[in-house]
Amino acid sequence: MLKSSLITAMHDRATDVWHRNPCETLHLVVLKDQSQQDLLELASVQHRANFDLWHQEDEARDPEASSEVIATVKHAIDRHNQRRNDLVEQMDLLLLASAGQQNPSLPLHSETPGLIVDRLSILALKLYHTAEESHRHNATEEHRTRNLARLELIRQQRADLACCLDELWREIMAGTRRFKLYRQLKMYNDPDLNPVLYRSS
Repeated sequence: MLKSSLITAMHDRATDVWHRNPCETLHLVVLKDQSQQDLLELASVQHRANFDLWHQEDEARDPEASSEVIATVKHAIDRHNQRRNDLVEQMDLLLLASAGQQNPSLPLHSETPGLIVDRLSILALKLYHTAEESHRHNATEEHRTRNLARLELIRQQRADLACCLDELWREIMAGTRRFKLYRQLKMYNDPDLNPVLYRSS
């Protein structure tokens, strides 16, 4: 059900499509396996949350931005980050259902597959933006060379992580390793848990 190559290819295509037109709908490949299709769709929505979060984070670092703009951006960052984490949990729930009953005595993997997909999503964005910097026309040759070296390192890191994801899933399906759903339990957006929010209401 879980194939890192499908996910990383989708990440790259989505990143390219949305940078050319942020409003464009991403058309996914149609897969025979419905659970695999469902996972790919969730991963694409989760990647969009990371895409939007990445660009809001850029806006937050604008030294010319007014306090009002920074406040608006910060609220957007909180929303995107909450969505990002909620979607990681949804991917893990789907994968847990696909894995079936797991033996509680098996070794437990500390990082869930959904969290690895999230890391792959961030690496896809790093790849895109580092590639952009490596051929930016108004950058120095030193800047371009440094980013070409960074690009190679990010490619290697993503390839390694994708292999780790595939191996983890093989072990889970072979019944030699297990994982749990780890709720993120974010407090900052919850009006019952964030003192600033519940004091103001």
